Amino acid sequence: MLKNDLILRAARGEQTERTPVWLMRQAGRILPEYRAVRNSLSGFKELVETPELAAEVTIQPVDILGVDAAIIFSDILVIPEAMGLTYEMVEKKGPHFPKTIEKASDLDKLRVADSNDLSYVYEALKITKKELAGKVPLIGFAGAPWTIFSYMIEGGGSKTFSKARRLLYSDPAMAERLLDMITQSTIGYLKKQVEAGADMLQIFDSWAGVLPPEHYSRFSLKYISRICDSIDEVPITVFAKGAWWALPEMANMNCRTVGLDWNMNAADARKILTTKTLQGNLDPCALYGSEEAIRKATQNMLDDFGDHPHIANLGHGVYPDTDPGKVKYFIDCVKELSAH
Repeated sequence: MLKNDLILRAARGEQTERTPVWLMRQAGRILPEYRAVRNSLSGFKELVETPELAAEVTIQPVDILGVDAAIIFSDILVIPEAMGLTYEMVEKKGPHFPKTIEKASDLDKLRVADSNDLSYVYEALKITKKELAGKVPLIGFAGAPWTIFSYMIEGGGSKTFSKARRLLYSDPAMAERLLDMITQSTIGYLKKQVEAGADMLQIFDSWAGVLPPEHYSRFSLKYISRICDSIDEVPITVFAKGAWWALPEMANMNCRTVGLDWNMNAADARKILTTKTLQGNLDPCALYGSEEAIRKATQNMLDDFGDHPHIANLGHGVYPDTDPGKVKYFIDCVKELSAH
C-alpha cells in the first residue's frame, strides 16, 4: 500500500487534498549526493547499468527534495542499444552514436529489442520499489519513437534534426519501418517496467516540436498512440515538448495525463483536454529567481490550472546548475499554496 498516492489519484482525475509535484530530471546533476555517486564511476552509462546505484540516485530526490514520486534513473537511449545500435554519453556534450542508420539495408542489422536485454533497468526498478517501501509511487519511462528515431538517424543532438526529418520526405517507407521497430521494442520494454514495479509511465517526445503538424501526426503521434493502446495496467503521461498544436489530437489518445512545456498555455489546454490530467509547466529558468519570485511564479502556475486535475512539474527537466535549495523551495511552495 502506498503512503502517498497523490500523483496516481491526480492522474485518474480524482480529488486530491493538494497538488502533487515532481520534477523531470530530478534524479540528476543538481544534487551533490548524486554527483558523489556519479563521480565514483567511469561514466554515466555505468550508473545507468548498475541497478543498486541507479536505485540509490532514484530515491535521493524523494528523501532530499520531498517530491511526490520517484522516476527511475535510466536513459531513453537504452532502447536503440537493445536494438543493436550502441550509444556513448560524452561528458558535457550529450549522447553520441558512433554508427547511425543511413540506408534501408542498415535496418537489417537491427532487431526488435528483446525486453530481457534491459534486465538492469528492471532490476533497478525492483530494488527501488522495495527500498521506497510505499513512500511514493515509482514512475517508469521511455522515449517516444520519433525522438529515438531522431537520435538513431542524426547520431546525437541537433538544432534542426535535418537528417532525420529529410528521411521522412525522401524515404517514408524506411522511416515507418524503423519507427515500427522502435515502437514494438518500446511496448515490450514498458510492459516489463510495469511488471518490475512501475506505478505509472511517462513517454518523452523531446523533439516533437521540430516536426510540422502533418508529419507529427503521421510519424510520431500514431506510434505513441500504439504504445498507449497496448498498456492499460497503469496511468500513462505523454510529454511532447513544443507540440502545442497537437493537443487536440492528444485529447483522443489513450493516456491519462498530458505534460505541457512552459510555452504552452494552461487555460487553452484545459479547454482542449477536458478529460485529461495536465502536468507542468513552470519555466525551469524561474528557479534561478529569488524565493519571492519563485513563490509568485508557482502561485500563478497553480492559478492557471485552477481546479483542473493537475500534477505540478517544470515545463522541461530541471537544469543542472540550479540551486537545490531553490528546487526544494518550489516543491514546498506547491505543497503549501495548493493545500489552501
